[in-house]
Amino acid sequence: MVAGLGENENILLASKELESIEDLNIHLVKSEDELIDAFKNPKVHATLRGSLKASKIIKSIKELKSDCKINRATYINTSEDENFSKDYEFLLAPVGIDEGKNLEEKVELAIQAANFLQYLGKMPKIAILAEGRKDDLGRSEKIDESLISSQELTNLLTDTFNKLDNFDNNSEDISKNYSIKNYYILLEQAIEEGYNIILANDGIFGNIMFRTLVLLDKWPSFGAVTLGMDEIFIDTSRDQSVEGYKRSLKLAYKLAKLKE
Repeated sequence: MVAGLGENENILLASKELESIEDLNIHLVKSEDELIDAFKNPKVHATLRGSLKASKIIKSIKELKSDCKINRATYINTSEDENFSKDYEFLLAPVGIDEGKNLEEKVELAIQAANFLQYLGKMPKIAILAEGRKDDLGRSEKIDESLISSQELTNLLTDTFNKLDNFDNNSEDISKNYSIKNYYILLEQAIEEGYNIILANDGIFGNIMFRTLVLLDKWPSFGAVTLGMDEIFIDTSRDQSVEGYKRSLKLAYKLAKLKE
């Protein structure tokens, strides 16, 4: 496994704390080019951005995987955090400020996130968010556009999932192996009701949600999983803590083991 070491040396401390895992070998690199080379190397089982800058790395990966539609979703799981009395587990997306710009991108992202959760043995439950409550229609043109778009996305996702072979569409709603619901602006309800794919209105809102939940309120993030390709790449914040980087390294290790 290869991870990037930038100005924030918490990734170095995190890697040292995981040295006791016998079959986990973490190599740190100090430049974006070295990390990109590691990503291209088939002998490297997983790569993590660590504390290196994002723009060049993400751009290079998208260019290298130009035949794929690449997206990122932050994986949050509180089950091992003693500060939380209840277990919450979900993917938050889009989190890249230039991602989730239109309905087509968000549909693709929702499918990729649902497939990823199925791969982990989880039932995908998709929550669509907007910039207001359902009854806020008419308060402003911008809010109206968001509310209408969220319902269009809900309908489009419902129609799309009805046509996908790996999702059950022949049984009653209560026994389907996925769920889709428009929560509008009620993020807290979606999380409390166990929805595990949180689709923000766009990447800017998703990024703000990430910073509020993870960096400010200390919700345990395992990094952003890169969806839409076979290679394992975990995107991590440059501002993450030692514990945060440890979680991301453990997630990459788990995903690599699943591929063996």
